[in-house]
Amino acid sequence: MIRLDNISKHNGKRVIFIEASASLQKGEKIGLVGPNGAGKTTLFRLITKQEEPDEGTVVTDKGLTIGFFSQDVGEMEGRSAVAEVMDGVGEVSTVAAELARLELALADPEQMDQMDAILERFGEVQARFEELGGYALDGKAREVLDGLGFSQEMMDGDVGKLSGGWKMRVALARILLMRPDAMLLDEPSNHLDLESLIWLEQFLANYDGALLMTSHDRAFMNRIINKVIEIDGGNLTSFSGDYEFYEQQRAQNEKQQQAQFERQQAMLAKEIAFIDRFKARASHAAQVQSRVKKLDKIDRVEPPKRRQTLSFEFPPAPRSGDVVATLKGVDKKYGSKVIYEGLDLMIRRQERCCVLGVNGAGKSTLLKLVTGTTEPDAGTVTIGGSVKMGYFAQHAMDLLDGDRTIFETLEDSFPLANQGALRALAGGFGFSGDDIDKPCRVLSGGEKARLVLALMLFDPPNFLVLDEPTNHLDIGTKEMLINALSKYEGTMLFVSHDRHFLAALSNRVLELTPEGLHPYDGGYSEYVARTGREAPGLHA
Repeated sequence: MIRLDNISKHNGKRVIFIEASASLQKGEKIGLVGPNGAGKTTLFRLITKQEEPDEGTVVTDKGLTIGFFSQDVGEMEGRSAVAEVMDGVGEVSTVAAELARLELALADPEQMDQMDAILERFGEVQARFEELGGYALDGKAREVLDGLGFSQEMMDGDVGKLSGGWKMRVALARILLMRPDAMLLDEPSNHLDLESLIWLEQFLANYDGALLMTSHDRAFMNRIINKVIEIDGGNLTSFSGDYEFYEQQRAQNEKQQQAQFERQQAMLAKEIAFIDRFKARASHAAQVQSRVKKLDKIDRVEPPKRRQTLSFEFPPAPRSGDVVATLKGVDKKYGSKVIYEGLDLMIRRQERCCVLGVNGAGKSTLLKLVTGTTEPDAGTVTIGGSVKMGYFAQHAMDLLDGDRTIFETLEDSFPLANQGALRALAGGFGFSGDDIDKPCRVLSGGEKARLVLALMLFDPPNFLVLDEPTNHLDIGTKEMLINALSKYEGTMLFVSHDRHFLAALSNRVLELTPEGLHPYDGGYSEYVARTGREAPGLHA
């Protein structure tokens, strides 16, 4: 279906691909992986002809339909979410837009004198809409939007009034409704809550076209893909199997390459020692010459590339009292929407509470109440003795000073820390070498999240409150954070839609439902086993 033959691509002086080849065949569901900046987005742009390779060819089958979802969704306004989603399906969307205009005209008293012409045109357009399967398509568009978490009101409202994250869902829904021969999805799992993520997972698992996607969510990837293409050092390497298999295979390949490299190095050392020892002796000249020629012809085995692995060790946090936070009789509403009524909750030392609930259930509100960033309308929120709190909120990344560099930001927060400790902290969160001199305004979402986490964890609190800490983080950084937090001895209250993160770190689940808060002892995996569902909005 899609083939990349010996492609080379440079971006300025930076080499992205060197004579790289790969293919996407019918029925294949491929996860595209590689370090940030390796060229994943460039590969999508080459396939969609937004860019051309410097050398080599990108071949797509004649008549192949391709749907491409990227993080850059462009402008959207003036239409409903449903109309925007149907826009990707060709003529039917144009007809639907005219039908909507005619419906408004029929109800407009100022156009009464043209009513016969409007009615006649309405009949023609309505017939064409039916002929194109428009009414069925409208239903399918609503089904997809519902799966991605939209209410009926949001589906019919002006798409321009939606936030960036919801506009991304609209752009994704447009591609899903198209059901093209091949889907290219660049981070489709970003901005989705757990229920929408699981719905998308099932949709893509049942999709019969070819799929090429990137995602920072390993559980999501594992359940969909049957092949991995890795971009690294300008090369494209294919692995059959899911993400878990790819990780095992890559580790095995690196081990074998290291063993081959070491064997060859030992052999070379032996040959060179022989040459050095006998090169001055005429009696051994022929042997020496023969070995020199042999060495010149040998294909040298390269050692495996050393991947940068992030690691961060928590300094021990001071011990808090046994009761970390208590909420008694808490009421909270926004306008007429009641979020909590008479909420009681106690969080004890060393509990790791993950908060689950559908969109709008009050997950972030609970965290804001506990951290004091929102006041209850009634009731009390009490923080226990000797509690030192750290709060990671989504807006924390917007508070970074764009003109300060990464290193200056760390120095501003910890003026008494020595430079070596701050450099080690920056390195643990993936900022090494010249990276620490980058101003905050040029940082990606993932880099900003890593910097905020570094600021919070250097002088560790004994109570961590985390609102979606893994948004924007790549798989490697998530692993580092999970490893660091699994050794953390303090208390945690957190919201996340990453199932790997939830399962690895929680020991208590707080499920928010319309009937109130339901606590479950045991972590996320026990919650799934006990309820038979992976998220509160799903039916067992």
